[in-house]
Amino acid sequence: MFRLLMSLYLLCGLCSVSAQTFTGKVVDEKSQPLPYANVVLLSLPDSAFVTGTVSDESGAFILRSEKPDLLLRVSSIGYATLYNKVEKSNLGTIQLMSDAQLLGEVVVKGDLPKVQLKGDAQVTNVQGTILEKAGTGNDLLSKLPGVSADEGAVNVFGSGAAEIYINGRKMRNASELDQLSSDNVKRVEVVRNPGARYDATVKAVVRIYTKKAQGEGFGFNNRFVAKYQYDWTTVEQFNFNYRKGGFDLGGILFGTDIHTEDNKRLVQHTFLDKVWRQENDFHAISHDQYANAMLSLNYQFDENHSLGARYELDRTPKSVYTIDPVYSRVFQDDTFYEENTSRGTQRYPATSHALNVYYNGQLGDWNIDFNADGLWSYTKSLQDVTEQYTTEGSPLQEQAITTDNKNENTLYAAKLVVSRPLGGGNFSFGSEYAYTDRVTDYVNDQGVLDDVHSNIRENAVSAFAEYARSFGNLQAQVGVRYEHLASNYYEGGVRIGEQSRTYDNVFPTVSLALPVGKTQLSLNYTGGIERPSYGLLRSDIHYVNRYTYEGGNPLLQPSFINRLSADASYKWIYFNASYVHTKDVVIQISEAYSDDNPSVSMFVPVNKFDSDKLYATLSLSLTIGIWSPQLTLMLLQQWYKVDTPDGLKNFNNPMGNFSWNNHFRLPWGIGLDVDLSAITAGSQDNWQQTEAGWSADFSILKTFLNERLSLQLQGTDLFNSSQARAVQYNSKRTTMLDQQARRSFRLTLRYKFNVTKSKYKGTGAGQEQRSRM
Repeated sequence: MFRLLMSLYLLCGLCSVSAQTFTGKVVDEKSQPLPYANVVLLSLPDSAFVTGTVSDESGAFILRSEKPDLLLRVSSIGYATLYNKVEKSNLGTIQLMSDAQLLGEVVVKGDLPKVQLKGDAQVTNVQGTILEKAGTGNDLLSKLPGVSADEGAVNVFGSGAAEIYINGRKMRNASELDQLSSDNVKRVEVVRNPGARYDATVKAVVRIYTKKAQGEGFGFNNRFVAKYQYDWTTVEQFNFNYRKGGFDLGGILFGTDIHTEDNKRLVQHTFLDKVWRQENDFHAISHDQYANAMLSLNYQFDENHSLGARYELDRTPKSVYTIDPVYSRVFQDDTFYEENTSRGTQRYPATSHALNVYYNGQLGDWNIDFNADGLWSYTKSLQDVTEQYTTEGSPLQEQAITTDNKNENTLYAAKLVVSRPLGGGNFSFGSEYAYTDRVTDYVNDQGVLDDVHSNIRENAVSAFAEYARSFGNLQAQVGVRYEHLASNYYEGGVRIGEQSRTYDNVFPTVSLALPVGKTQLSLNYTGGIERPSYGLLRSDIHYVNRYTYEGGNPLLQPSFINRLSADASYKWIYFNASYVHTKDVVIQISEAYSDDNPSVSMFVPVNKFDSDKLYATLSLSLTIGIWSPQLTLMLLQQWYKVDTPDGLKNFNNPMGNFSWNNHFRLPWGIGLDVDLSAITAGSQDNWQQTEAGWSADFSILKTFLNERLSLQLQGTDLFNSSQARAVQYNSKRTTMLDQQARRSFRLTLRYKFNVTKSKYKGTGAGQEQRSRM
C-alpha cells in the first residue's frame, strides 16, 4: 500500500511540474485565523472557475494553477466576500470583515453566539458574545446546542461521548475543562461525524480554540472554588506560563477535595418458579482528594517548525466510598423472607504518569505532525463490607467480604499524520501504533467470589487516507480508515483462546457542505466501532450484598456503528438530524449468578440485538435588548427490541430533552443566567424512564480590575427536581432505580495576570487505547 501511495505522489508531482503554487492565510477582522474559508481562483476576464480549496485550522491555504491572469475570491459565512487580482505567488494575509447583514433585526451584533456550519463542524463563536461569561469550559460547552458537559465528560446528542481538543492538542485529563476559563475561548467546533483521521471508536469531536495571547513574559491564572451540595467541595488551581521568543514553558498545579453522597432506592423483581422482590435503600458518602501537576516545554524555531515535550502526573491519594448503610428486604411471593444490612468502605487510590513528545513542521508543501506517548498507571480497588442478615425464624447472622483488586496499565504509542495540497484540494494520510498491557490481580479472602489473575495485551495498528476539496461552493471530504487489533487474554499466565481475538476493519467517511443563499447545509456519513473498555472486559466481581453482584464480561464483542447526519443553519436557527444503526449493542442486564443460585442477581454487560435511533436537535438563539435567550429542543426515537419477563417487547417510546437558557446583561457589568431544562419519559436501550424530570439553574458573574478578577456564584437544580425514576428490563428481571437529586451551590474566585497561551502543539497518540483503560 505504501508503494502505491508513493507512486501516486510521484505521478502527481510529475503532472504538476509546470503549475505555479499560490499560498496565503485568511484572518478575520481581529487578525485571528479563519478556518474553512472558501478560497477560489477564477480566470480573467470571464471569471470561470479554475481551482479552489478550503483554509485549514490555522487559516492557511495552498492552490496550484498553470493559467495566467487569475482572480482570487475568498468567502466565509458571516463575512463579506473579498476579490483580489493575483499578482504574485505569495498572496500574504487576507482579512475578511464581518457581514452585519447576516444578523436579524432584533440581534445585536457582537453579542449573539453565531452557530454556523463550516466544513465538517458546527462552529460557535464565543469571543465577543455572552458565552464568554459562562464560567469554566464545562459551563461553556453545556450551553452549546446538543452538548452536555459534566466534570470533563462531554456528550454530543445523537453521537455520544466526545474527544476534546484544545488548540489542536488532545485533552488528556478531564480536569482540563474545569481549568479552562470561558473568557479565554475564541470558538468551539462540534464534529458529530469525525473523519478518517480520527480513531473509528471516536463518536464525536469537540475542538476548542483559545484567544491569541498578547505579549511575552510570565503570566498566571489562579482559581479557587467552593461548592456545597451534601458537604463542602473545594478546588484550587494555579496555571503559569512563560514565553520568550520561540521558547514556551507552561505548567498547571490543580487540586480538589470533594465530598459527595449517593442516595437511591432499588427494587429488583426476579421471576423464577417463585417471584423474588428485593428492596434496597442505598446510602453512601464519598471523600476524594485528587492532585494534578503538568509541565510542558515547547520551542518554535519559526512559523514552520516546532518541537516539544509534556509530562503529567495524576495522583489520587484518597478516595473513600463509605456505605452506611444498605438496607435490604427480600420477599418471596410477597411473603417476607429476609432482612439484610450492609456496611463497609471501598477505597480507590491511583497514580499515573503520562509523557508526550511531538514535532510539527512544514517542509515545502508537506505538513508533518508526529507524536509519541507513554502512559504508566496503577490503580487499586479495596472493598471491605460487613453484612448482617436475618431470615424468617432464624437468628441474626453476619459475614465479612473483603476484596483487593489491583490494575497496572502500560501504554506506548506513536502517530504520524502527513498532508499536502493535491489536485486543487488537500490530501492527508497517516498511521498509528499502540501497545497496551493491563495486569489485574483480584483476591477475595473469604472465597465467596473467585480470585482473578489476568493480563490483556493488545497491539493496535491503523492507517488512514483523507481527501478534501471544494467544487465551487460545495465542500467535499472523503476518507477511509483501516484498523488492525490483536488482543491476547491471559488467565493465570495461560493464554485463553476464546477471549483472545484479532480484528481487521475498514471504515469509510463522507462529508458534504454547501451554502444555499444564507443557509448552510451539510450531509455526513461515518462508519465506526465501539470497543468495550477494559473495565467491561474484566473477570472480577463486585459484591453488593448476598443477592446482588456486579461484574464484567471478557466475551464482549465490539459494536459496529453506521451514522448518517444532516445539518442546517440559518442566521439564529440551527438544526441537526442523525440516524444511527448499531450492530450488537452493549447493554447492562441482570442475570442469574449461577444455576445453583438463581435468586442472586448478577449485573453484567452483554451484546444484545441491533438498534436504530433517530436524533433531532433544533436550536433558536437571539438577543432582544439586555435579554439573550436560547431554546434547544431535542428528540430521541429508538427502535429496539428488549427481552422482558412478559416476552420480547419493542421499546420505541420517544424521549424529549429541552433546555431554555436566558442571559441578562445587568448594570454595573453584571451577567445573570437563568437556565431551565427538562427530560420526558421514554425509552433508551433496555431502560424505560417512567417519570419526567426538570432542573432550574442560575449563575451571576461580576468582574473587577479590568476583568483580571472575577467572582461567580452558581446554583444547580434549585428545586431538587431532576430526580427521575427509570426501570431496566431483562428476560427474568426488572430493576427500578430512584436516584436522589440534590441542589448545589458554587462560588468561584479567579485572578489572571498577563495570561499567555501555550504554543504546545502535541496531539498525542494511542488515545483510543488509553481511553479504554
